[in-house]
Amino acid sequence: MLTVKSPIVSVDWLRDNLSADNLIVLDATIQKVGAKTDNKKEKQQIKNAVFFDLKNVFLDDEAEYPNTIPSEKYFETEAQKLGINNNSCIVVYDDLGVYSSPRVWWLFRAFGFENIAVLNGGLPSWKEAGYMVESKNERRLPVGNFKATINRDKISITEEVLKASLDNKVILDARSKGRFYATEPEPRKDLRGGHIPNSVSLPYVELQSNGKMKSKEELQKIFSKVNPSKEEMILSCGSGITACILALGAEESGNINCSVYDGSWTEWASRLELPVEK
Repeated sequence: MLTVKSPIVSVDWLRDNLSADNLIVLDATIQKVGAKTDNKKEKQQIKNAVFFDLKNVFLDDEAEYPNTIPSEKYFETEAQKLGINNNSCIVVYDDLGVYSSPRVWWLFRAFGFENIAVLNGGLPSWKEAGYMVESKNERRLPVGNFKATINRDKISITEEVLKASLDNKVILDARSKGRFYATEPEPRKDLRGGHIPNSVSLPYVELQSNGKMKSKEELQKIFSKVNPSKEEMILSCGSGITACILALGAEESGNINCSVYDGSWTEWASRLELPVEK
């Protein structure tokens, strides 16, 4: 059975293992915040990929804030519908390089599934290498037997983040520095600008180069500056998507003790009783 040794795999690794019986390739593409959709461009995917719908399925659509993690049972049922088994090996990618795919990696990790990795460079790197793509299709697999067991250590809620802020713990923010310091507007209308007090700006783009995650050694240097003692970290962003890029980079660098603030800045800034720095 195929297993991953790292949270990040190369396009060559995926090409070499594409025929493994327990491999499932997930396409986790979403539209980038603030970007316009190009409806004229034909959607392509890695051969036999299955679409993982972050924006319409794998979230709590009754929650007050966007991209809220769903319940254990709901995630389990929807993952089974995609054909995920307990012995599956999952590789997840997106069309933007490495953008939304880490969110899927983090969701599975938060629900107790370990045998999953992100495809470094995503579809652009796959196509650049000349590997096989196909037109988008709704591939359906037999219902799987995946069982979810939620790991609360992977998730932080606002009250925990507030305490960490007051205690001056390590809180990293994946948004741009302009949004962090409120020198550029938030993409969500009427949302306060600024950042969680005592948090540190680490834009997710600083972990990447040409659409790929930087090397393990480069990531280690980055995280050694912001968290030299490898303390527990809380990772935040706009709504819980790009914070998972920080989580991916942290794990690759050996910083495994971290959680994602699921509500992230959207929740923090919406709750007017919470303090904001600029």
